[in-house]
Amino acid sequence: MKTIKGPAIFLAQFMGDQNPFDGLDSICGYMASLGYKGVQIPSWDSRCINLEKMATSKLYSSEIKGIVESHNLVITELSSHLQGQLIAVHPAYDLQFDGFAPTVVHGNPKARQAWAEQQVKWAILASENLGIDRHVTFSGSLLWPYIYPWPQRPQGLVEMGFEELGKRWKPLLDFADNHGVDLCYELHPGEDLHDGISFERFLEVTGNHKRANILYDPSHFVLQCVDYLKFIDYYHERIKMFHVKDAEFRPSGKAGVYGSYSSWVERPGRFRSLGDGQIDFKRIFSLLSQYDFDGWAVVEWECALKSADQGAREGAAFVSKHIIEVTQKAFDDFAGKTDPLQNQKNKQTLSLS
Repeated sequence: MKTIKGPAIFLAQFMGDQNPFDGLDSICGYMASLGYKGVQIPSWDSRCINLEKMATSKLYSSEIKGIVESHNLVITELSSHLQGQLIAVHPAYDLQFDGFAPTVVHGNPKARQAWAEQQVKWAILASENLGIDRHVTFSGSLLWPYIYPWPQRPQGLVEMGFEELGKRWKPLLDFADNHGVDLCYELHPGEDLHDGISFERFLEVTGNHKRANILYDPSHFVLQCVDYLKFIDYYHERIKMFHVKDAEFRPSGKAGVYGSYSSWVERPGRFRSLGDGQIDFKRIFSLLSQYDFDGWAVVEWECALKSADQGAREGAAFVSKHIIEVTQKAFDDFAGKTDPLQNQKNKQTLSLS
């Protein structure tokens, strides 16, 4: 068994225009002071890195690693959530998702997709330059408007949607394979890959691609009423990354899973800071340790009530408390051992006989 690494933290929700959140060096100093040992970096945020430069320059990649390591931190992974989203966008969401891309491709879905594909390739190359073998992204969504089958979906629509999703991602998965990097999809409502069965559909259309893997975030399963513990039993071989994020689901007589268009504060299902929700993290850490998960426990702070500063402070201690230093011996080894002197006597007895 392996000991999970951590605590680490995803920087995306913390970046801003004020010190210490306005640059990689300052935010790393801040996170290190809270007890974190690693940072997961959003590749789209120029306050952190220049993605193209990192993909094309090992020297620049080394310089960025040096900035992070000067605070006794490591880069756990890079993220391309926003760019991955743009690999597959249903036309109903074109205007909303244009904001994830530069203005030069706004209103041009094909150009936006091509831009996103290049971004993901750069993220793969940047990961390779950093010596990191896994990367997190979103799948995007062609089918989300049809998630609830009313009116009836046209026969074959779901199959056609996944076939197209596979066509878009298969070349990127092959590219990732050529560079020794796993693509870990965060299974997330709003994405075509949002639970176990939708992930299995994706594996079918990508030839069970070995580089198609999972970022496990139990909070998204709580909000869908999926058994997030059994999920680990089913998919542990594909789980290569882990977001530690809490959530709660408290349905009422007026609202449930779909949230009734309410704000996050008012929704029955909402994300919470670590320890404030309903997730059984003791069991999660036990299962991941049991199944030899060798990655990082990365805090992703999202909470409608608690401040980011408090969430970050509490998150480091929370993860540290839950990491299991796995044993290197069986607790009952003592019962299977005999006195070496007795073993010698037994050998002498046998030789005499």
